[in-house]
Amino acid sequence: MNTPAYIFDVPKFTARLKQFSDLRQKTRFKLLYSIKALPIPAVLGAMLPYVDGFSTSSLFEAKLAREVMDDQGVIHITTPGFREEELGELVKVCDYLSINSLNQWQRFSEYLGDSIKAGIRVNPQLSFLNDDRYDPCRQYSKLGVSIDQVQGLEGLSGLHFHSMFGSENIEPLRETIEKIEAKLANLLHQLEWINLGGGYVFTDQAMIEEFDKIVCRLSDQYDLTVFFEPGKGIIGDAGELVTEVIDLFESEGKNIAVLDSSVSHHPEIFEYQQSPTIKEAVSNGIWNGILAGCSCKSGDLFGEYNFPHPLQIGSRITLLNVGAYSLVKASRFNGINLPDVYLKKDDGKLELIRHFEYSDYKKFWKSE
Repeated sequence: MNTPAYIFDVPKFTARLKQFSDLRQKTRFKLLYSIKALPIPAVLGAMLPYVDGFSTSSLFEAKLAREVMDDQGVIHITTPGFREEELGELVKVCDYLSINSLNQWQRFSEYLGDSIKAGIRVNPQLSFLNDDRYDPCRQYSKLGVSIDQVQGLEGLSGLHFHSMFGSENIEPLRETIEKIEAKLANLLHQLEWINLGGGYVFTDQAMIEEFDKIVCRLSDQYDLTVFFEPGKGIIGDAGELVTEVIDLFESEGKNIAVLDSSVSHHPEIFEYQQSPTIKEAVSNGIWNGILAGCSCKSGDLFGEYNFPHPLQIGSRITLLNVGAYSLVKASRFNGINLPDVYLKKDDGKLELIRHFEYSDYKKFWKSE
């Protein structure tokens, strides 16, 4: 296997999806995968037996989801702003649509009519995150209609909210549902569905059981079809980026190891100043150094790590838990090629599903 290379572990992400199998069978619960995290058709195809459909955020995502599924499942779409000229095509490929603002609801809801199950995204105005960059319910949020403004809207078929990011605790969801019930109980009895969004990573069976209780309550008490649309929670820990050391030197007494990849291949490292988990690193090793990317950006740095043995030219370095929001944001800054893409199958074998060539780079910039 050449590097750099993304590897997506099919058994790992299908195991995550199977966690919801019992709930799907006993309630009006629908599991959607949010393809904004990773929209590779081969990955989506592997998910089909375990999901009821896909959650999308744009016309292109919706069209890709429909091509992968054909008529096998449902597609939900929401976005901070719909383009009027795209609505005709969207209602042909989507089944559920959540409008983000009162302005667009007033402009488009009558046009949508019965051609699609139209709902509205509500902002529960409960913040559980300390970092505004991740918080959908931050002050002056662009995401959703204030919970106090939803009551009385005509023609709603459902509600959608999304208020978390990467939570390993179900308590924020429970508190959010309690507030929605307190404010909108009468409305819930009139609706067909509710979409709980995503933002949760299920780490143990107890969390699944608590989620189960929430879904059953909404289904039984209000006769609602309940949608849940995880993205990172499904694919995040199922992806890794394998790189290779291509240069080693010292800079003012500090070891620098240059890799054949870049933070341009995982932009959240640079955007949010995160240090990725490195498979080969240890807490107390005999060799310490900075892992650097191969672009000319001075901040193209993965972080400082310890290793049990000195790194050498050709040493493999593996970034873990990069399945979500890495490849979808990756760029060819400096003309550096994108990593190869592999699927790790049930038998442990790797299948190359995408290799990028110079022709791909040239085609992007070439005028028609």
